Amino acid sequence: MAIATVNPATGERVREFDPLTADGIEDKLRRAAEAFSSYRKTSFAERAGLLRRAADILEDEADELGRLATLEMGKTHAAAIAEVKKSAAGCRWYADRGADMLADEPWPVQGARVFTRYEPLGPVLAVMPWNFPYWQVFRFAAPALMAGNTGLLKHASNVPQVALAIEDVLRRAGFPEGVFQTLLVPSSAIEDLIGDERIRAVTLTGSEPAGREVGAAAGRNVKTSVLELGGSDAFVVMPSADLGKAVEAGVNSRTLNNGQSCINAKRFIVHADVAEEFTRLLTERMAALTVGDPMKDDTDLGPLSSADAVETLHKQVTGTVEAGARLLTGGEPLDGPGSYYPPTVLTDIPDGSPGHREEFFGPVALVWRAADVDDAIRIANDSPFGLGGSAWTTDPAEQDRFVTEVETGMMYINEFTQSTPEVPFGGTKNSGYGRELATFGQRSFVNAKTVWIS
Repeated sequence: MAIATVNPATGERVREFDPLTADGIEDKLRRAAEAFSSYRKTSFAERAGLLRRAADILEDEADELGRLATLEMGKTHAAAIAEVKKSAAGCRWYADRGADMLADEPWPVQGARVFTRYEPLGPVLAVMPWNFPYWQVFRFAAPALMAGNTGLLKHASNVPQVALAIEDVLRRAGFPEGVFQTLLVPSSAIEDLIGDERIRAVTLTGSEPAGREVGAAAGRNVKTSVLELGGSDAFVVMPSADLGKAVEAGVNSRTLNNGQSCINAKRFIVHADVAEEFTRLLTERMAALTVGDPMKDDTDLGPLSSADAVETLHKQVTGTVEAGARLLTGGEPLDGPGSYYPPTVLTDIPDGSPGHREEFFGPVALVWRAADVDDAIRIANDSPFGLGGSAWTTDPAEQDRFVTEVETGMMYINEFTQSTPEVPFGGTKNSGYGRELATFGQRSFVNAKTVWIS
């Protein structure tokens, strides 16, 4: 993929960027290593001050920065502004709490002073996706920089201007030269970067195939890695649920970010007693959404990120329908310029069809009917993914079963999955390993050094 800004609302190629040369990459690596040798010696108070200044810039320039995200990947401008402000909040959260989370941790050993000291590792390579082009980066950068690491960002090739804007924000906030740098390089450069001895760890948010490659490269080079991969989150609705609230939450979750989020509600698993009514309400709400220009205030859904994304999603939809699923609304790419796909609902999903096991990255709701709580748990676990999930029930026994028995890294009851600094984020099975955010995110890229003083 070319490193280029292509407006998905119009298909216009706005700007292209030349990838870094080998000498350019070497210069970035050298600067990151040199910067780490001094930056690691700064105090937590100094780093917190820099993060707070970055937060100020993000908040002051949220409209302009948000426009870049809308231009490059198509989310609505309102959603883009909210994402920039969320990134600012993440910076402040780690600025306020990072020192306490990385304080020496004592251990009870008689006759000695024993503790764990959390020390930065060095330059960390971040391979980040386009769907939340600011938040995904800052949820890595804020804790990593607060810990004393330096960062190298290989962002998705379709959001180069956002990638450069993030580096610019952190530079203007006062972070020393080389502490955070953007690498405009193709994906083919990642393996060699991981193999470079100056890179000490790697984090990736992206697809399962990309995660396998990055995880394998990190393993070969014995380097710490965190992988946040795809998801096909279950959204379970039981008879005791408030159907109105469940439908509203389900539509909001499924269409968040134009349906392009790893933690969207994707598989709606509904008890037979309420399946007909829930499906009717869900279909009505999805069909009523306004699809259009992401810069307009009355737009509910903007375009998908690219023409290729539309083609991939439509192939999955048609394959599922051809296998026997029922199409209730949507299901055909919209005419005209831009990469638009309508809100779509499929039900009666056949085993072995694309809807059964694949992740759908777009505004497509897949609906299953469950006979009882056992059947709902079975369907929820019948997926290679295990990122997030939610269950809607007021029955305490059912709540406990969903929390205990659904195979996922995050389980929400009467709420849909969220990504917020206060809560650990990550999955199991093919959704990756490691955790971001909260204390986990702060300690993902540190050396937990045991110290024993007699």
